[in-house]
Amino acid sequence: MKKVIILGGNGFIGKRLASYLLKQDVSVYSFDLTIPSDKENGINYIEGNFFDDDTLMNAVEDKDIVFHCVCTINPGNSWEKYMQAYNLDFIQTVKLCKIVSETNKKMVFLSSGGTVYGKKDIQPIEENSTTYPINHYGALKICIENVIHSFNERINDKIIIARISNPYGPGQDYTKGVGFIDAAIKNAISGKDIVVFGDGSVIRDYIYIDDVVKLLYFLSSYNGEYDTFNVSTGIGTSQIEILQMLQTHFPDMKIKYEKERDVDLKKTILSNKRLMDCYDYKMIDIKDGIFKYVEYLKEKKDEYAT
Repeated sequence: MKKVIILGGNGFIGKRLASYLLKQDVSVYSFDLTIPSDKENGINYIEGNFFDDDTLMNAVEDKDIVFHCVCTINPGNSWEKYMQAYNLDFIQTVKLCKIVSETNKKMVFLSSGGTVYGKKDIQPIEENSTTYPINHYGALKICIENVIHSFNERINDKIIIARISNPYGPGQDYTKGVGFIDAAIKNAISGKDIVVFGDGSVIRDYIYIDDVVKLLYFLSSYNGEYDTFNVSTGIGTSQIEILQMLQTHFPDMKIKYEKERDVDLKKTILSNKRLMDCYDYKMIDIKDGIFKYVEYLKEKKDEYAT
């Protein structure tokens, strides 16, 4: 049985990925700074610091597949913390790539979607489109991607880059910097204002978290010609459209419009043709995904409502 480790296993994607992997024929290891209080039976938890060389080596040395989900910054705080990201995240990921390449492991690196591509006139955006990061979060991801491309020139089993669009669903926490759908639903349930920056015309490619983790697991076994994949639906939805969908669930919800932010791209839709050509998979429709997430959060209201 293969051993799979998720670096950053306590995060939104990492935690959901670990739960999904439990249903596969693999041994699951979740690595993070702390052991979560809500441990899930069947998952092997490892407490440690990703940025300690010996700890990292010990954590991954006997594993077959590595999912790299660690990142100390997000798009919202990257202008304040970019030196931390380059000094820590970038350097340590280079070291991890070296370990993976020398020990013949498979690794999937979680990159970013819109922040690496920047402003694009032609959409949906394909993987071979030029990258022009709009902030240091995207720049960090591209720096790491370029290192991965270099390592992939010398190894047979490529390190895979997953450029994930805008995931949403159980386990997300918008207070950490991202997640419009998460914020909108939680605030609607709690009777708080749903804050919209601008006029609500911002378009994103929203993908349900359960689709994300299934596609990531598929990529961990991929060994074809490509090393970079958009993990997306290929369909754009505006914030106004999201709010219209939510009004069927919350007719009295309150919306507050504020000044638009210069950090927000107007439109980002990622093409998923390359991935779908490799893996015939039906995505969860945005309306169905929102319905599922609304029902889930209504049951969990006491855990986040204040």
